[in-house]
Amino acid sequence: MTLTRHNPPGLFHPAALNPPGIDLPGGLIAQAVTASGARTVYVSGQVALGPDGAFHGEGDHAAQAARAFANLKTALEAAGARGADVARMTIYVVDHRPELVAPIFAAGLAVFGDDWPVTASALLGVATLGLPHWLIEIDAVAVLP
Repeated sequence: MTLTRHNPPGLFHPAALNPPGIDLPGGLIAQAVTASGARTVYVSGQVALGPDGAFHGEGDHAAQAARAFANLKTALEAAGARGADVARMTIYVVDHRPELVAPIFAAGLAVFGDDWPVTASALLGVATLGLPHWLIEIDAVAVLP
């Protein structure tokens, strides 16, 4: 499997989007990703539910992001994938405000560490998710050999 990340000179460099307190020279995202492989993994939107179904982080975007990223990592691992295999990720945020970007990505970096999925991605502010207390939902597409 090969993922090639493209950050062409005609577009801004993704590191320009790094929120305060997050210093990744390559940035958190890639402008485009080319994938070649034999299997594609589609991960459903992950929210702040633990393995027992208990909800985590009532009213706390960062806590919900941490649980959702942990769930994403678990789903990827179950399919034989890791962060480096993720080609596309979407993060949905209820009541999004600019000051939420840093804690959301910090939560993801704490979960994935050096295996952070540098992907073609989007962070979308939304009015609501599936249940009223859900504030974060993350889905992803990975490509495997």
